[in-house]
Amino acid sequence: MTALVRRAVMKLSLQFQTPSSLSLSPSSLSISKTPTPPSLFSFRHPLSHSTHASKTTTSPPPSFEFQLFIPPGIEPDEVNDSTVLPGSNIAVGPYAGDSHIKDVQFVKSSARARDCPKDNRPEFAVLGRSNVGKSSLINSLVRKKEIALTSKKPGKTQLINHFLVNKSWYLVDLPGYGFAKAPEAAKTDWSSFTKGYFLNKSTLVAVLLLIDASVPPQKIDLDCANWLGRNNIPITFVFTKCDKMKVAKGKRPDENIRDFQELIRQNYKQHPPWIMTSSATGMGRDELLLHMSQLRNYWDQ
Repeated sequence: MTALVRRAVMKLSLQFQTPSSLSLSPSSLSISKTPTPPSLFSFRHPLSHSTHASKTTTSPPPSFEFQLFIPPGIEPDEVNDSTVLPGSNIAVGPYAGDSHIKDVQFVKSSARARDCPKDNRPEFAVLGRSNVGKSSLINSLVRKKEIALTSKKPGKTQLINHFLVNKSWYLVDLPGYGFAKAPEAAKTDWSSFTKGYFLNKSTLVAVLLLIDASVPPQKIDLDCANWLGRNNIPITFVFTKCDKMKVAKGKRPDENIRDFQELIRQNYKQHPPWIMTSSATGMGRDELLLHMSQLRNYWDQ
């Protein structure tokens, strides 16, 4: 059974490469001026707030099949504008199903990975840098205020928190990484704590890696994404705070997302699925849940 589960998860893993020429020092976080194929932003407007894809078929840009995330059960030539979720690179396939959250229950908090629930239900882990809006996204997904702790002080999540959704799958709130403001004695050693969860969870369907779209690409986010890729852990990039307007001398969220994609493309042969969200406006909520439903249903077969 464990081997079967592993095979199912690995089918959804994305190819990863680590070119020796790539350096992730802070000074290297700049975008090459070399022309690259247009991103999916030219295929579908990223700031659409509609929950339904347009019915208008559009000619895809160059390298279309490499830009999109094509889920199991659908061929690249079957994808058109009506099958791509707004504000994402995610095509909808036959495994997409009921994505409504009818019930959510807090199950437990675990101080160690080995203490997590072991009932073989599929899990989606939510991970991100401190202050990325992780708790706000979880609260938005389940539409329950404060189901996950929201605080103006980043780094408040110090345990692995399991929430049972519809009595069938788990949403897992993991400790944030980065500039946590927790007391020194309570700070989480991410390398030994959270990584232990990833490497020992055969029921993990995917990691929802949250990226703050209101700021330029951050080295710590790229490092995390690259570690997950090297360990064949399926991820979906969830860009948060996409409702934020351009700040003085800064870039718009869609521009920051393009920059992040350019950097990620250097390590991933196939671009992972990504989606734009806003907990403040609800942008991307229904689309993300639909994406999760097709991953979950495929895993569950």
